[in-house]
Amino acid sequence: MILHPLTTFSQANRRQILLLIVGHLLWSAVIFLLSVSSQRLAVAGPGWSGIFIALQLYAAAQLLLPALLLHPESRRRSFYLFWGLSLALLIWLLNQLPASGIGQELLTALRSGALLLIATVTAGALARYVHRLWEIIPVGIVMTLADFASWRYGPTATFTEQIEHYRLSPEGAPPLVDMILIKLAFPGSIGLAPLFGISDWIMVVFFAIVADRFGVNDNLIGASGESLARQGKIGRYLPISVLALYIATLLAQLTGHFIPALPLIALIMLLWYTARFLLQRQQGKKILPSSPDKDENRP
Repeated sequence: MILHPLTTFSQANRRQILLLIVGHLLWSAVIFLLSVSSQRLAVAGPGWSGIFIALQLYAAAQLLLPALLLHPESRRRSFYLFWGLSLALLIWLLNQLPASGIGQELLTALRSGALLLIATVTAGALARYVHRLWEIIPVGIVMTLADFASWRYGPTATFTEQIEHYRLSPEGAPPLVDMILIKLAFPGSIGLAPLFGISDWIMVVFFAIVADRFGVNDNLIGASGESLARQGKIGRYLPISVLALYIATLLAQLTGHFIPALPLIALIMLLWYTARFLLQRQQGKKILPSSPDKDENRP
């Protein structure tokens, strides 16, 4: 069959991909139930919002564990083109389904889960092109400058105004950018509200996968993510990149202004790697290997 090379995965990868799909479906169900139950809360202060965001991002961090065990497979450009178009079509179709009331809220939760899943596999594809750990430095700098310029002068500023206007006056079809915004539950809020974009989660996962490839434990509360994944343990994984995203979203909630998450994520990651380098340099240990400890490629 013509599509056979484009849709076939190794047995080990099929299992991890299935775990990713099931995990993201469960996460969607959780945020849907959290949203429905939280609508009855009368208290909706910044403290409660911070707790809600923390719980949902922490749960999302556990979804990354199967991605750390994906084995490298030789792929051609046609593979990435096929899946890129297919996933883009999936996002568009999910936003065309008619729904109202509680059904609309459930569909929104499923969309957010699908966006997280797509961001995870996209980040895995991007991470395979990092051959040395120091290469994340130019990536972080370019990412920061591009996102800041877009926020200050480019399309992000326009998108932000469109989203804010639609939230204040939800009439007609939502802006096109709404399709790539990940929405979470908030206390006292009617329905899920947009918190960050798919590009933010792509970079969160990108930093986590790159750290894993080079044998760097970025888990703030225990063993490395790969070790936890191999042992089948969940609930103990909090990579520094997820914490960085939480800080960015929390600042936005506290200030009431849109804050571009990508520059802050990149800044925190670069500061963390710098501090780690200086600490291990003092201890006389090597910090930046010239090549990853694992296979060069990622699917």
